[in-house]
Amino acid sequence: MNIAAHPVVASLTPVFLLIGLGYLAGRMHWIRDEAVKDLSNLVFLLLIPALLFRTMSSVHFEELDWRPVGAYFLAALTLLAVSIVWRGFNRGSVVMALAGTFSNMVMLGITLVELAYGKAGLVTLLTVVSVHALIMLTLGSIVLELAVAREARLGGERTPHVLETAWSAFKGALIHPIPLPIISGLLFAQTGLELPSVIDKPLQLLGSAFGPIALVLVGVTLALTPMRGYLRQALWVSASKNVFLPVMVGLSAWALGITGLPLTVLVVAAALPVGANVFLFAQRYEVAEQVTTAAMGLSTALALVTLSFAMTFMSWLN
Repeated sequence: MNIAAHPVVASLTPVFLLIGLGYLAGRMHWIRDEAVKDLSNLVFLLLIPALLFRTMSSVHFEELDWRPVGAYFLAALTLLAVSIVWRGFNRGSVVMALAGTFSNMVMLGITLVELAYGKAGLVTLLTVVSVHALIMLTLGSIVLELAVAREARLGGERTPHVLETAWSAFKGALIHPIPLPIISGLLFAQTGLELPSVIDKPLQLLGSAFGPIALVLVGVTLALTPMRGYLRQALWVSASKNVFLPVMVGLSAWALGITGLPLTVLVVAAALPVGANVFLFAQRYEVAEQVTTAAMGLSTALALVTLSFAMTFMSWLN
């Protein structure tokens, strides 16, 4: 058998090559640190919304299977709760638990799943992505605010009501460049209309640019990520994200009767490395910033092995 023609190899190779080129660009300082933020804004505010809206603009509600969403979050939220209890309830433990359960579904997952499993696999992934940020970011914000409130009460300070915090977190996660274009695209699809070519073509070109730019940006970020001194803690977070979560998601999906391509996409999504949004939490709450950064880098590097294994195992299983 020609190894290069194997579907797992064929889909993973361009992904890791582009990440490798981005890593080289970062190490050689071809892209300045200040430019990384601008590129991130370009990807998140323009390229991703174009891709997500166009993909979902032809998907009808009756074609969607919401069981994968239930299976994924049953496992993810269970692991999140166990991780917080294991480390103790404080800001640092919540941030590290989020890092161990928050997948890089957008920057890495969308391109990888589309390459490996086509539009059918992408629809399953985007069904999860549509509520991934909403659920994880909202819940993360609430739990972190509860941790802050607990610390403040112990210090004798006054804190906002938890419902005020929950509403603020919900609005912030809903009005976001990920769920908003997915929901908008789905609503447009229900009208039965088709995008005019004069609009569809630019969206297609913008969406096509997303994959390579996002993957190169992952590599640049990896090159600029310091890991020295935090490897042990980062290794635990990476094990949770790259190994424990996909195993738990796979078992949860199997228990709910999910098989075939949806099961594969769920496991692969869970096996993706730590998503960048976790660092925003660490930065905002001024806790575990170095560990989170190290975990993102180590998790991405280890994904070369763990993600390859997950995809190969699922292709064998199916």
